[in-house]
Amino acid sequence: MKILSAHNLAATALAAALLLTGCSSLPSAESAAAALPHLASNGGAAVTMLNTLPVKGKAAKTGYTRAQFGQAWKDVDRNGCDTRNDVLKRDFTGTRFSDAKKCAVTSGMLKDPYTAKSIRWVKGGNTVDIDHVVALGQAWVAGAQHLSLTQRTALANDPLNLLAVDAHANRAKGDREASAWLPANKAFRCVYVATQIAVKKKYALSVTSPEKAMMLQMLKPCPKQGVPKVIPIKPAGTSAVHAAPKPAPKPPVAVKPVIKPAVKPAPLAKVSPGAFCSTNGAKGIGKSNGKTYTCKKSSTDTRLRWRV
Repeated sequence: MKILSAHNLAATALAAALLLTGCSSLPSAESAAAALPHLASNGGAAVTMLNTLPVKGKAAKTGYTRAQFGQAWKDVDRNGCDTRNDVLKRDFTGTRFSDAKKCAVTSGMLKDPYTAKSIRWVKGGNTVDIDHVVALGQAWVAGAQHLSLTQRTALANDPLNLLAVDAHANRAKGDREASAWLPANKAFRCVYVATQIAVKKKYALSVTSPEKAMMLQMLKPCPKQGVPKVIPIKPAGTSAVHAAPKPAPKPPVAVKPVIKPAVKPAPLAKVSPGAFCSTNGAKGIGKSNGKTYTCKKSSTDTRLRWRV
């Protein structure tokens, strides 16, 4: 990624100020902003991209923590320097380092885009912060809860979403969106809003109705304000792609019926026709003739005998 220098920021601020006072001898704020390597206009107009963002209410902030956005200042570009030092090196002038690799920034001068102040920073001081242009808490309620941890880590360490700024201004901003906070430096507001739009487009985040209205209002003086070309990601959070797929239900196992072998009835006892018997209803076979007899009474004899 190309460096966004303090000199370019200062030129943008000056051009915007001259435009507002009616001076036309220098390039317009729009053309100056479009010339910034950090916000090249190869992604088209900011207004056009803004109109492609989904408009939704804020989601609940339930579950949000800084840890949801992975390791802070991770070396995502694998250049051997952490993201914080990369941004300081990009945004400072007169930068000094404590290592030969030029990773550990020890001091530098910042032309703060949020206040237009020049700030001399020395390591250990608290005058400069690295701001997430789209704050992480704001990103969470705008859809980042549907991103995977890897995607949220990329968002938190993306140079497009990071600026070295005045610490007091950054802390006053907190995690508020454009409808609730804008930089005091009016000359930087077009670039600021365009950056938020590009970040939200890249990470599939939404805007609220008041947020979009404010962005449109801020872009009116700079209708040609450009945005970088970004490739929107496909959210892959635990509620979507990374959820463990439920196994397909197994087809029911066909249970073969158990066929019990036919039980042959016990052979009937051999009986003598007319002889006494003891179990009413019992059956027997005549010893001599093979006929079936029943142990029963008759209409004239109440005693049980083998009868036909």
